[in-house]
Amino acid sequence: MKKLILTTAALALSAGMAMAETIRLGTEGAYAPWNFVNDAGEIDGFERELGDELCKRANLECEWVKNDWDSIIPNLVSGNYDAIIAGMSITDERDEVIDFTQNYTPPDPSAYVAMSDGVDLSGGVIAAQTGTIQAGYVAESGATLVEFASPEETIAAVRNGEADAVLADKSFLVPFTEDGSGLLFVGDEVPLGGGVGMGIRESDGELKEKFNAAIQSMKDDGTLNELITKWEVSSTF
Repeated sequence: MKKLILTTAALALSAGMAMAETIRLGTEGAYAPWNFVNDAGEIDGFERELGDELCKRANLECEWVKNDWDSIIPNLVSGNYDAIIAGMSITDERDEVIDFTQNYTPPDPSAYVAMSDGVDLSGGVIAAQTGTIQAGYVAESGATLVEFASPEETIAAVRNGEADAVLADKSFLVPFTEDGSGLLFVGDEVPLGGGVGMGIRESDGELKEKFNAAIQSMKDDGTLNELITKWEVSSTF
């Protein structure tokens, strides 16, 4: 009987260790190469691959939730998912509302793209996605800011003449300068933010520490730099 009890206890313990907590990850799904929806209708990109690996290392089961950028923080706070992994730069303003893990990429330089060289970046009309660090920068620069809900709309605004240029992460803009549409980089790159991290509710300190440990392990063994290089999202650590 004693042996049976011990065996049952051991099985229960091993089953408990094998069961992973389910965590919902919120992302935009519209900001390649960071995150996008592929032809199969699934979340893909650098952050999909990164998030899956982080959950594996943290012994967490992950479910992906697609959410528009302009409501991505409010929906984290209200509990619609447990973490944001969506190319979100770490800023003091956001840190007043949510918490962040350590960064999983260094700061990605922002850049301007326009249809022609010589546009007025300091006094012209500049497009940026709503709620981004680029929108905040343009608003304080003296230029006229026009905001759009999605990153694709900022590109369209430049192409149709609604804006003189767009300011966004350089890694997002590169493909649009190589597609033959005439868009080109103009002006100087702009260093913004403190790198990209996962957004976590301030009450979820334990989850933050789990992801911090997983991110650090990927930094330590070099796999994070390998992913950054593969997807060309920023410079490496």
